[in-house]
Amino acid sequence: MNTLKAFSEKEHAYHAYQARQDYLREQQSIQLEFDDLRAEVEQARADAEHERAAKEQARADVEHERAAKEQARADAEQERAAKDEALAENERLKRLLAGKPEPSGPETR
Repeated sequence: MNTLKAFSEKEHAYHAYQARQDYLREQQSIQLEFDDLRAEVEQARADAEHERAAKEQARADVEHERAAKEQARADAEQERAAKDEALAENERLKRLLAGKPEPSGPETR
């Protein structure tokens, strides 16, 4: 009877050990799955941040291009105004020359 009791206790200890090992394996599997999911979430966040940064860069590029076009338009307008001013000055000088009598001094003879 004593032998049977010792065998039963050993069997009970073995089952408790096996149950503990099963529990640890299950916990390790849960932890690995949790770690995988966490890594996926972190990767998704990184991807979203990268995409946001790319969109922001594209927006900045568009704004820079718009500013460059506006600057070119302003430069062209300034150049046109300078040409108009030069043409007006030419016309003024032509009118002055046309309305001015020929010099008749001793220097021209």
